[in-house]
Amino acid sequence: MTIFAIPFPEIDPVAFSLGPVSVKWYGLAYMAGLILGWLYVRRLLRETDLWRGNKPPFGVERVDDLLVYIAVGVILGGRLGYVFLYDPASYLANPVDILKVWQGGMSFHGAILGSAVGIWLFSRAYGVSPWSAMDLCAAANPIGLLFGRLANFINGELFGRVSDVPWAMTFPQAKFLHPDVEPATRHPSQLYEALLEGLVLFLVLRFLTHHRGALKSPGLIIGVFLAGYAIARSVSEIFREPHLGHALNVGPFTAGQIYSLPMLLLGLYFIWRARSGTTT
Repeated sequence: MTIFAIPFPEIDPVAFSLGPVSVKWYGLAYMAGLILGWLYVRRLLRETDLWRGNKPPFGVERVDDLLVYIAVGVILGGRLGYVFLYDPASYLANPVDILKVWQGGMSFHGAILGSAVGIWLFSRAYGVSPWSAMDLCAAANPIGLLFGRLANFINGELFGRVSDVPWAMTFPQAKFLHPDVEPATRHPSQLYEALLEGLVLFLVLRFLTHHRGALKSPGLIIGVFLAGYAIARSVSEIFREPHLGHALNVGPFTAGQIYSLPMLLLGLYFIWRARSGTTT
């Protein structure tokens, strides 16, 4: 443990309370991501020159409906993804705990699958291109990732591996999961993920949409997003403490990296389809 360790800023996970109702930063992060993403999608649709033939795939008036489909998909997919990908035995033994979303436990891999189902249903309902709808959502998705990872940091969860880098921190929750090595200083890996999965990925997608005409090739942005997230997550996992006892922590590889591999392959496939002009 380095003597220059930065104390973890123990921020109350509850942002504010209204009588008996407590509003947590985690919930506000999801809300901020969805609302800002909704605004960004509306803006992209209004910038008609970004689209093939200057014709967006649907009107701004449909974005509210799209938000509803995605919000339901993200919440259901994220929760069920965490249950079945990371802790199935515990939740199957106590199925009522699945409903206790306020206690935390959301999987991004599950959320992305749930949102994909939501986008597909939206596209079927309104007769729009699912590829362009996915591109729109993918372009805005890093905004939610940025806020989500910052909320993980505030909660002191998903902390990093033991390290003596000058910016290493002590995370109070670590002593409950790793009492054999605590107290120890660790990478603030949540901030690494906020930077890579959130800010950097958003800037990459923004460059492609506004300077390379990517939205004119349906499926290209969702492909780059999937591949980019898989790479960013896999790099971050090098510094993040692996999920304790997970069966897919194999050798130097973590469950998060293994779950990201299908996203990488799918993203590369989508990029190839878009570049070859086989999506509509």
